[in-house]
Amino acid sequence: MNPYIVLGLLLLAVLAVGAWQQKKKARLYEISWGHQVVKTLTSRGFLLQLAGFVAFLVAWELTVKTFSLPWFNRLPGPWECLLEWLSPDPDFGISIYTQDYYTHIIYSTYRATTAFVLATVLGVPMGLLMGWSRKFYDYSFPLVELIRPIPPLAWVPLAILVLPGDEPAVIFVTFLVAFFVTALNTLLGVESIDESYFRAARCLGADKKRLLFDVVLPGAMPFIFTGLQISMGAAWFSLVAGEMIAAQYGLGFLIWDSYSLIQYPVIVIGMVTLGVIGWISSAAVRSVGRKLMAWRERELYG
Repeated sequence: MNPYIVLGLLLLAVLAVGAWQQKKKARLYEISWGHQVVKTLTSRGFLLQLAGFVAFLVAWELTVKTFSLPWFNRLPGPWECLLEWLSPDPDFGISIYTQDYYTHIIYSTYRATTAFVLATVLGVPMGLLMGWSRKFYDYSFPLVELIRPIPPLAWVPLAILVLPGDEPAVIFVTFLVAFFVTALNTLLGVESIDESYFRAARCLGADKKRLLFDVVLPGAMPFIFTGLQISMGAAWFSLVAGEMIAAQYGLGFLIWDSYSLIQYPVIVIGMVTLGVIGWISSAAVRSVGRKLMAWRERELYG
């Protein structure tokens, strides 16, 4: 298929997603869909976002191709990368038509998702316990603060030595970063709850279990989902570091391997793919959070 046709289809898909989002906003604000679209397209925020993307692409093209500045003259231009990405017969063997491209995506998505789920399952209870119990906080928080600043790459050799195979090592390194983000944001959420809510619940006869499920969890939920969004992004960037060292497949491996083989357009393709998938995964977490916290959206927007 012609790359220009593929580009057109991708643009149509982006426009369809945008139209769906505008329809949701129109329902929320109780205005017509057309009025909401016009309002968004003419808003200062949208124009600034569009200007930012255009300025970045223009600066990229000028520095790399037009002026061939010494620091950038070996880099590929945006159009070159786009054509390689959409080509049915790519020069370097990676495009949306090649099986290897999707193999790398599947491996990376599996690792990031597994690490994120583990970080959520373990990090949220850890943060709730640290915020709920002063004794547990005194016991665990100093250890967490000692381990947290250690860069994920420093854990790779130990993970390879202790865990069997490369796959668990990469997932473990990815999990660590996401875990600390999730746990500390959950802790912050519990600590941000006004003490008056606890007093009111106790006056109504709530025991510790009811306090946990009726006060602590709902009160900390906005911080928990903010932490999960950050955690999802953190999982992706720590994943790339692990894949560059201890993996044979994945987008991080693809980027590093392409650098070694002087396939510079593939580096950009891998980076853009990471950005798109990371944005989609964070948007999915944000969407789940909005559904679970519909009460908060009604409170904010009336």
